Amino acid sequence: MSSKALLTGGVRTKEYRLAGQEGPPLPQANAEAINFLNSLGLEELQLLLFSETLAMVSDTGEPQGELTIEVQRGRYKDQQGILSNCVLVHASSHGFLDKMLCGNSLLGYLSWKLEPVEQHSHEFIKYLILPMERTTNLLKQEEQLTMTRSVKEGEEVKSGVTIFPWASIEGFVCEAANLVLLRAMARRQNVPSNARFLALDIEGKLCYSTYQALGFQTIQVGRQQAPAFIVEQTVHSEEGIPMSWQFYMFSDGHLAKRVQIGSTGCCIITKMPILREEDEIEPPPVFEKKPLVWEEDLQLHSKFLHRKEELRTSHSAYLRQHPDARALLSDFLLFLLLRQPRDVVTFAAEFFGPFDPHRPPGPAFRSSHRPSPFRSLDPEPGTGGAGAD
Repeated sequence: MSSKALLTGGVRTKEYRLAGQEGPPLPQANAEAINFLNSLGLEELQLLLFSETLAMVSDTGEPQGELTIEVQRGRYKDQQGILSNCVLVHASSHGFLDKMLCGNSLLGYLSWKLEPVEQHSHEFIKYLILPMERTTNLLKQEEQLTMTRSVKEGEEVKSGVTIFPWASIEGFVCEAANLVLLRAMARRQNVPSNARFLALDIEGKLCYSTYQALGFQTIQVGRQQAPAFIVEQTVHSEEGIPMSWQFYMFSDGHLAKRVQIGSTGCCIITKMPILREEDEIEPPPVFEKKPLVWEEDLQLHSKFLHRKEELRTSHSAYLRQHPDARALLSDFLLFLLLRQPRDVVTFAAEFFGPFDPHRPPGPAFRSSHRPSPFRSLDPEPGTGGAGAD
C-alpha cells in the first residue's frame, strides 16, 4: 500500500511496504554471525559500559569536530508501560565536511542480546545548494521490526515505513548494536571468520555486513602508547558500492581511531584512557594440612586440663553417691586376680551374670552342659518370633 501527498512549498512522498513481499528475498545472516551474537553474555557486555570522546580531524590534522559515544545500562518502557533492563547507546558527532556543517545523533535501546528494541538516528549535511537531512527510526512491535525513514533534500521530503518480520532479521546489527559489537570484538581480540551479519545500507535497505581483522598497530597519544586491534567493517549494499570503515580498538574496547575508507578525515583519540582490565578471579588459597600436636598448643592443652578436671570431679561425686559400685568393682578385681582366667571377657560375664534380672535361672543340679553366660540374640518364645501355622 502506498500514498502520495502534495504539500505547499515542496513535495512529500510517503510509502508503506512489507519487506520481502515484493522484489528479491531478504538476505539472511549465516550461522557464524548468529553464533557470535549468541555467545555474548551479560557479564561480558557489562564490561563494555563506558563513554569516550574522539576528535574529528582533517587529513592535514586540523580539528573539524567531535565524536562522543556512550554505552550504559538503561531502562526501557514499552508501549504497555512495562519497564525492562536494556543497553542504552547514545552517540553524536558535529563538525565540518569539506567546510560544510554536518552532524548526526544516535539513541538506541538494545536487549542484552544486542537486539534492537528502539532506535532513533538523525543525520544532516548543510550543502550549499540542497541541504540533506535523514532520519531513521526503528521500533520492535510484537513479532516485527518497523522502520520509519525520512529523507529531506532541499524542499523535497521522501518518507516511508518498512516492516521486517522478526524471524527474517536474525543476526541483524543496527547502528547502536554495532558500536557495542566492535567493543566486544576488541576485548576478545577476535573477529568471527566468514561471518555475514545483517545491516541497513545508506538507502535503508537490508544487506550484508562483514568484519575483518587487520592485525595490530601501536597508537601513541602524547607520551603514552598502546597496541590497537584493527577491525574493518564493510556494508555490502545491494544497489550501491560497498562502504567500509576501519576501527582501531584498544584491548578494553575503547576506540582509538576511526577511518572511513575514501574520506579525507578521521576520528582520533586525544587523551589516553585508563584501560579497563577484566578482574582476574584468584584461585582459592590452599592450606597444607599440618599434624596437630595438641600438647604444644596452649589453648588446646588448657581445654584438655579443664575437661580432665571436670571428669575427675564428676566421677568422684558418682562413686561417693554409690558406694556399692566401688565395692562391686573391688570384689570383681580381687576375684579376677585370684583366678587369673585366660578368657577375661567370659569370666566377667559369669561374674556379673547373676545380677541380670532378665537372665533365666540356671539348672538346680550341676550339668556337663554349662549355659552360656552371654545373653542369647534369638527371640524368646512369645516375644515376637514367627509363630507356627
